[in-house]
Amino acid sequence: MYEFVVSSYFMHFKKTILKNGLRVVMAPMKDTNTVTVIVSASVGSKYETKKTNGISHFLEHMFFKGTKKRPRTEDISGALDSVGGEYNAFTGKEQTAYFAKVDVRHFDLALDVVSDIYLNSKLEEKEIEKERGVILQELNMYEDTPVVQIGDVFEEILYGDQPAGWEIIGTKENIRNLGRRDFVEYLRKNYTAPNTVVAVTGNFGGIGERGVIGKIRDIFLKMSKKANGKKSRVIESQSAPRIKIKHKKTDQAHLILGFRAYDMFHPDRFALSILANILGGTMSSRLFLSVRERLGLAYYISASYESYTDSGYLAVKAGVGTEREKIEKAVKTIIGEIRKIRDKKVSWRELQKAKDNLRGKMALSLESSDEVAAFLAGQELMKRKIETPDQILARVDKVSADDIMRVARKIFANEKLNLALIGPVENSKYLERILNL
Repeated sequence: MYEFVVSSYFMHFKKTILKNGLRVVMAPMKDTNTVTVIVSASVGSKYETKKTNGISHFLEHMFFKGTKKRPRTEDISGALDSVGGEYNAFTGKEQTAYFAKVDVRHFDLALDVVSDIYLNSKLEEKEIEKERGVILQELNMYEDTPVVQIGDVFEEILYGDQPAGWEIIGTKENIRNLGRRDFVEYLRKNYTAPNTVVAVTGNFGGIGERGVIGKIRDIFLKMSKKANGKKSRVIESQSAPRIKIKHKKTDQAHLILGFRAYDMFHPDRFALSILANILGGTMSSRLFLSVRERLGLAYYISASYESYTDSGYLAVKAGVGTEREKIEKAVKTIIGEIRKIRDKKVSWRELQKAKDNLRGKMALSLESSDEVAAFLAGQELMKRKIETPDQILARVDKVSADDIMRVARKIFANEKLNLALIGPVENSKYLERILNL
């Protein structure tokens, strides 16, 4: 067993690697009355094939359908509902996670339920058949929510027909055809000890850190030591601006204008985060003031930097009127602000404001045990190491105005520019003419 202890201004945590390769991260928080348990697997839709696309998400649903100890759905949910716990799961492109947050007195229950569904789900045929309908309705709901779906349309432009460009929920055909044998094989291949991170954060009560690690070791001792399945590396290729329009009768046109950028390990990721914050990270950002406040073109508009282990992008997201002149004016205004931040150095005041904003957001986001658990588990799972908030903010503080301009000039180029749009738009010729830096 290997242990690694880190203390910082924001948190104290201990990382332990058990003999079977399972990684455990613990962060005591004495000034809270809650404790959170999260169990995460380094697997998601990027690990799927064309025929199994959607299986990661489907399997996540099945974990709540019954175990030997808790044979019915209500036995799982009822256990945590009875103590007022919060619990859920989520599937991403590179991560699937299951968590429960409870009063400190019910830590044993939270650990027992989350580990039980992770290790002992029955995956019964009859439950698989019922859940197909649930997931198909989830997909229909998603189709009716363009403000969410636009993200997948944008990633489809970037990555095309490869796992990175497929939707996490999968296709209707796959949802209808996946069977128990597929789930069992996928589970055996990907849900292994070296591929799993268990994070426990909050108030440990009288049990202490030794007690927590002892319980986790006993529960997860028999997990497979095999290495997990592998994902295909993302292939990127582009030489000119691209546009993808999904025609849909809506009262608002939802768009993402974005650029290929850096993965989560790139040294310029901190400069890009600050650039995104200046551009559209707040209600006083450049895009918010120009597109919404001055022109009244959008209710929501933002800019963000999204990163994976092997790819990333900067995206400006907005919802505007469906009239051609409003869409055109919004896109022109966004491109205009992008040119400005690329061609003219940001002021010291604006740069410092963005740094202070990121520092404040991080402090607020790490106040609760569930947020700390998600932060630690995500860092360890994706990077196999944890960058503390202090280390991250130290890198942020070193970013200069010259760094912002250098990154902007590299990222904001026509051969990296993409526009995705959902709305009642049939002709994209006018957008093709203005999509130019």
